[in-house]
This record gives sequence, C-alpha cells and structure tokens, in this order.
Amino acid sequence: MARIISGTQIAAELGMQVAQDAARFHAERGRAPALAVVLVGDNPASEIYVRRKIAQCRKSGITSLEHRLPASLSQADLLALITRLNGDPAVDGILVQLPLPAHIAPVPVLGAIAPGKDVDGFHPVNVGRLSTGGEGLVPCTPLGCMMLIDTVVDDLRGKHAVVIGKSNIVGKPVAMLLLERECTVTVTHIATQGLPDIARRADIIVAAAGAPLLVRGDWVKPGAVVIDVGINRIEQPGGKARIVGDCAMDEMPHAGAVTPVPGGVGPMTIACLLANTIKAAIRHTRSAAA
Repeated sequence: MARIISGTQIAAELGMQVAQDAARFHAERGRAPALAVVLVGDNPASEIYVRRKIAQCRKSGITSLEHRLPASLSQADLLALITRLNGDPAVDGILVQLPLPAHIAPVPVLGAIAPGKDVDGFHPVNVGRLSTGGEGLVPCTPLGCMMLIDTVVDDLRGKHAVVIGKSNIVGKPVAMLLLERECTVTVTHIATQGLPDIARRADIIVAAAGAPLLVRGDWVKPGAVVIDVGINRIEQPGGKARIVGDCAMDEMPHAGAVTPVPGGVGPMTIACLLANTIKAAIRHTRSAAA
C-alpha cells in the first residue's frame, strides 16, 4: 500500500515551530508579528478560508489585523488601503484574499503590496526572485508541496517530476522550486497531448489542474510520489457533496506515497502562510532598524 503523507500532522509540526518563532520575536521586539488580512465582499468560501487563517494566527501568537470591506469597494480605495498597510510599521505581512469582486482587477492589487510584506508570494518581485533562486517570499501552497515531498524523498536530484497545471499560484512556482532542487521537470496541463504517458514516466507527480479525479491509477508508475493539490466538490444524489482531489487515490495502492484530500496539501498552505509571516516580520524589523 502507498504511504499516506499526512499534511495535517506536518502542518501541526510547522505550526509549533511558528509559535516558538513568534514567541521569540515578541520577546525580542516587544510586540507580536502582525498579519493584515483583507477580505472584500462576502464570498462564502473566502469567509471560511479567512476564518481559518485568523484562527491559526491567534493559535500561533501572530496578531491578525482584519479588514472586512464591502463588495462595492472601489479599486482605488482598495489600493489606498494597501498603500497605508505598506507604510504601517506595525504590519509585517499583507494578505488580500482572492477572488476579488469582478470590478476589481487582481493583478494591480497584488502588485501594489510591498514585496517584503507579500506573504502570499505573488508579487512580481517575489516571482522573479523565485525564478532566479533569490531570497524572496515563496507562494504558500508550492512551499507546502515541497515540504511534503521532502518527508518521503531524501534526494530530489535527477528525479523526474511532472507538474500537471500551469497556474501562477501553484503550477509554475512549484515547477521552479523543483528545478531549484535539481529535478528534471515537465510542466503539463489538461490540454497536454499524451498526458497519461508523460505522467507514467514521473518519479513525482504534482497534480494542480483543478480537474476532479483527472489522474487515474494507470497514470502512476509503481513507487511514484503523488502530491494532490486539487480540492473539488462533486455533487451526489440527494443533494450531498463530496470533496475529491485531482487524483483517483483509491486506484493508486502501487504508488510510493500519496497525499490525501482533505488532509494533505490543504493544511500546509495555512501553515506556510504563517511561516512566511514570521519570515517577513524578521526581515521587516531588521530593515527598519538598519
């Protein structure tokens, strides 16, 4: 049977380290690290995510500064808020929850966040640092994927990794992280011709296509590591729904290790967000003191 990689357990361990780092920061700086969370509108899924992030912040000793704004907020007013948060010395990290209302363009909003406070790692400067091996803030989900892989693969050098998905949030950054670790990386997507055959050659598969149960058992060679980033809702008879990933994990007992959905990549995303906040806080206070 394939080994189950528990993101819940690994995220809890990372959370303990974050709490220790936050306590040390508080003792040295006289205040807790602070994360500003900006939520525009009332998207139900976003509400759930933000509540979880805020709860984990409090548990870890990070101050959460909430900015809940109406869906009618103008883009200019949102950019003005970000400018104020950028200049606030008591704010170490800024997170703007996506998606934004349709009348607000996300690219200029994310680009307005100071790179040193961009705990999501989406700013072009941080993307550039990632692509060149620089010291930037790394997107949380790809960072979590790498931590999960590291629990089951001792040396990534020369391994063939296949990334299924080309998003700026997961697919592209996780491919760059794997390349930095000297993997041979093939980036694919749901329109890739011959995708099953490409996947069968992989030592590591990272599935982040947003397509429920796309990756079947016969796509996976024996002993391969499968990281399932997908979270998809499938409606069932009687009005019930079940959550599935991008991989049909029940067809993969021959894999070396797999992540469950839920309980795999998901918990790591929030844990890595908090770790990024600590990193941003340390760098922020060092630069302010210089």
